[in-house]
Amino acid sequence: MADKSKFTSGKDSGSGTIVHNDDSTLDTNLVAWKKFQVMLMKSVNGGTIFSNQVVSTYPLVYTVSNAYRGGVLSPNGDIHFVPYAASVGQKLNYITGVISTYSLVYTNSNGGYCGGVLSSNGDIHFVSYAASVGQKVSISGIVSTYSLIFTISNAYKGGVLAPNGDIHFAPYCSNVGQRISALGVVSTYSLVYSVSNASAYEGACLSPNGDIHFCPDTAPVGEKVSSSGVVSTYSLVYTGNILFRGVTLASNGDIHFGPSRIGQKIDINGVVSTYSLVYTADAQNSGGVLAPNGDIYFNPHAASIGQKVSSSGVVSTYSLIYTSSSAYIGGILSPNGDIHFIPYGAPVGQKISTFPAIPFPAAVCQSPFFNKF
Repeated sequence: MADKSKFTSGKDSGSGTIVHNDDSTLDTNLVAWKKFQVMLMKSVNGGTIFSNQVVSTYPLVYTVSNAYRGGVLSPNGDIHFVPYAASVGQKLNYITGVISTYSLVYTNSNGGYCGGVLSSNGDIHFVSYAASVGQKVSISGIVSTYSLIFTISNAYKGGVLAPNGDIHFAPYCSNVGQRISALGVVSTYSLVYSVSNASAYEGACLSPNGDIHFCPDTAPVGEKVSSSGVVSTYSLVYTGNILFRGVTLASNGDIHFGPSRIGQKIDINGVVSTYSLVYTADAQNSGGVLAPNGDIYFNPHAASIGQKVSSSGVVSTYSLIYTSSSAYIGGILSPNGDIHFIPYGAPVGQKISTFPAIPFPAAVCQSPFFNKF
């Protein structure tokens, strides 16, 4: 039985007293990242109990086509699915494994939200896609809405928590950035690269130096927001149409984009490079999850097989139980080492048990470094 008391404070990671917020001390000197990386490497170096992961499925309470996009690990360990076309919220209890639903204040069958962010006060914010209002779930489970400044169809996909506590939405078809301060103030800011009504970026990642990187979808350049709020672009090695979805930070500080045809990553020094995949297909993945042994598991969307990248850079595949052309979007790691894929079109949940010898502490899984779609 898991110890629910683990879900209390960032003190579990040795990096702060606010849930997953790492003391808000990130800057270009990498001090906060190095402290956080120590916690990662304890698990990575610990290895696994069994040599192979076990893939399994489980029933859901609510299933509709295009139901959820992405998920968030809450402070109490529950995994919340982010409602896209769903009319109810759905969550997985980490302690009991029970799936349950809850009422939402606002729903949009055309796609309300896509991705979510755990705020510094423990609230879960859903990222607005076609929603006309913001929506969040408080640390006590209360669902509420709030006003946004910029809303259009297909506006944002995914987001991340900045070092100062601001939540940044990743611009998909939006031509402006949008953020929510730690005090709940919503504001917008100018982007360097944006294309209205085009899929520029999908997902965001907090880098070791505190910069926020947006994951390029059709954008021909990378774009980032520095820890001081400066927006800039940088060259990519590989660009094209519908290339990458979601992003994952590796234990060595590399940023991996969720690949379709080729792997692409940015190292801790900002150098962009590509690498070969074993399996390639259009729109095959939607982000990834860092397992406690250092492997990055890409989340299967249209993929017929699973694919992962080891901490040493070796790419390999493994069998999945359920696959379809639009199965899952986003994934969440429970602190026990289970990776849960978030159902989009899938009628069942799917998880991978990785059997870590030393699981990540809960606060590591909740850290803004530890990004989800």
